[in-house]
Amino acid sequence: MIRIRDPIHGSIRLSADEMAVVDHPVFQRLRGIKQLGFADQAFPGATHTRYAHSIGAMEVASRMFDAVFPLEAPKLDPSARARLRQLVRLAALLHDIGHPPASHASESAMPPRRALGLPCYSEAEGDSQATHEDYTLKLLLHSALGATLRDRFAPRDIEPLDVAHVLTGLFPERAGGLVYAGVDYYPVLHQMVSGEMDADRMDYLQRDSVFAGVSYGKFDMSWLLENMDFRVVDDQAVMALSHRAVFAFEDFLLSRYHMFVSVYYHHLSVGFDSMLLRYFTEAPGEFRLPADADAYATVDDVTLWSTLRRSSNRWARWIARRAPFRRVLEVGWTPTVSAPDEIGMALAEAGVEHFICRDQGQLSKFYGEGRAPIPIYVFDRAVGAAAPIENYARIYERYEQPTQLVRVYVRPDQTRAARKIVSAMLPDPPSGKGSAAPTRG
Repeated sequence: MIRIRDPIHGSIRLSADEMAVVDHPVFQRLRGIKQLGFADQAFPGATHTRYAHSIGAMEVASRMFDAVFPLEAPKLDPSARARLRQLVRLAALLHDIGHPPASHASESAMPPRRALGLPCYSEAEGDSQATHEDYTLKLLLHSALGATLRDRFAPRDIEPLDVAHVLTGLFPERAGGLVYAGVDYYPVLHQMVSGEMDADRMDYLQRDSVFAGVSYGKFDMSWLLENMDFRVVDDQAVMALSHRAVFAFEDFLLSRYHMFVSVYYHHLSVGFDSMLLRYFTEAPGEFRLPADADAYATVDDVTLWSTLRRSSNRWARWIARRAPFRRVLEVGWTPTVSAPDEIGMALAEAGVEHFICRDQGQLSKFYGEGRAPIPIYVFDRAVGAAAPIENYARIYERYEQPTQLVRVYVRPDQTRAARKIVSAMLPDPPSGKGSAAPTRG
C-alpha cells in the first residue's frame, strides 16, 4: 500500500496496481494541466493540477462507496463489493485524463468525434466536435494505458471498457457486469463519479477554494457522507440521501454556484478564454489537438504556451505577454439585457475593437428544464418513504433562472475611449445587485 499526502484529504492510500496506473505517462500528463486554466491570472495560488484533483476524486469516491455500501452492514456479496469499489476508484481516478490544456478553452481545437475512431457513436454523432470526455474514452481504449489497466485488473474482472461504461453508460455490452442478484448497480456507481452530488465536484470545490484563496467552495462533506445510501427503483440502484442532510445538500449546490459566479467565471479568466478562442479562429491549424492517443498524451499546458510564445498571431502575443482585453462593462441580471449589444454597436462604430462574453451561473445542469436522467432520492427511515430530491430541495425553484453574466471587453490601448462611450450611454448607472455599470478592468 502506498500513501500520498494530499492537502485536502490527508493521507490517501493506493494499491500497487493503482500506482501503476498513476505512474503511467498518460496519467502523469495531468501534472502539466492546470485545474483552472487561466484562473491563476486572477487568483495567483490557483496553479494546482488535474493530477492532484484526480487522485482526490478517487479518494472521495471511495468514501462515498464505503458510506453507501459499508463493510459492517453488508449489502453486497463481498466479491461483488470489492469489484465495484475498485471500479469506482478507477473511474474517478481516470475521469479527467482527456482534458486538454487551459482547461475547457482548448476544446475548440479538437477534431470531429469521428477522427477518434470511438465505437460508441453513430455516424451522425461523428460530425460533432470532440470533447474532453471523448478523449478520456480514447485514452482508456486506444492508448498504452488500457494495456496497463488490463494487465493489472483483468484478474479482478475489470477491463478498460468497464471503466468507460461507468463513466459514460455508452458501452451496453459491459452493462451485465454491473448486475448482481437482479439489481443493476450502474446508476449509483455512475452518480458517484458523474452526477449531481459526485466525487468530482466534492473534490474540486474544496480544492479550488483552498488554492484560489476563497471560502465559497466549503460544504459539510462529512455530514453528506454519513447520510448517503441507495434505493432500488425498478431494479436499479440509485443514490439516496437522508432527509436530515437535505440542507447540507442545498449548501453543497450553493457552494458550486458561488464558485462559478465568483471564481470560474471571473472576468480575467473568461477574458483570456475568449482571447484563446479567437487565436484558434484566426490561426487555424497552428495549435491542433491530435486525434492519435499517443500523440495527445504528450500535449499539456507547456505545449500550448510554447506555441503561443512562438506565434506571430496578435491574440497569441497578447496572451503570452499577459495583456488581456479590458472589461469596460459588466451586466448581471435578466436574459433580456440589451445594453451590452447596444454598447457593442457604438464601440464598433467608433472603431474600438471589442468582444462580448455571456456566461450563466446555474445552480444545476441536471434539474429544471433538463431533468436528471438518474435522480437522487431522499428517504425518511421513520416513515419508510422515499422520493426524488427535487421534491424536497426547494432550492431548485428559488434558483430556477440562471444568473446572467454579460461582459464587454476592449483592446487595452482603447480602454479610455471605450469607457467614455460606455459612460455616455449609461449616464446614471444603477447601484446595487444586478447593476449595469462601467467597471475597472
